[in-house]
Amino acid sequence: MTAMMLDEREPSDLDLIGKAQKGDSAAFGRLVERHYDFVHRVAWRWCGRKADAEDIAQEVCVRLGRAIGSYRGGGAFTTWLYAMTMNAARDLMRKTKRETAKAEAFGLHALVDGQGTPEPDEQAERLWSAVRKLPDKQRDSVLLVYGEGLSHAAAADAMACAEATVSWHIHEAKKRLKALMLSAEED
Repeated sequence: MTAMMLDEREPSDLDLIGKAQKGDSAAFGRLVERHYDFVHRVAWRWCGRKADAEDIAQEVCVRLGRAIGSYRGGGAFTTWLYAMTMNAARDLMRKTKRETAKAEAFGLHALVDGQGTPEPDEQAERLWSAVRKLPDKQRDSVLLVYGEGLSHAAAADAMACAEATVSWHIHEAKKRLKALMLSAEED
């Protein structure tokens, strides 16, 4: 009986999705509230910058509002959110690539001139920074498998590719990451 009472107080994602698809804004709000931290975490791991992660998470919320009607429940809702979050992150990256390059060039110039201070040199941040330099599919595979703890099969669902493809991307990413980390240590 306690389980029934809990279910009445806390509807499942599918219940909320069904209500949101019928125009229930409170159900949609609850769904966004429930998954916002998840979306933000994926976005942060993808881009590595708090402000960008917040922008991406907000964009995913907007996109979710427009796309909730197309969700058919064929896979896990979070798998759908992974794909939506990664697409929003890629869009932001393309949109801001020039501005980011200019800002980084200025920051490097300031460091060379002795006007700035380097970021904390933490091993995890260096690793995620190297991950962000990987080609898209390799980066996404590493993010989903190691950042989010998904199996290769679940990552394949999120990326809309074969499980073997994810495994290959992980293998290639490990080789590239080793080279990137070694070159970072030499700098």
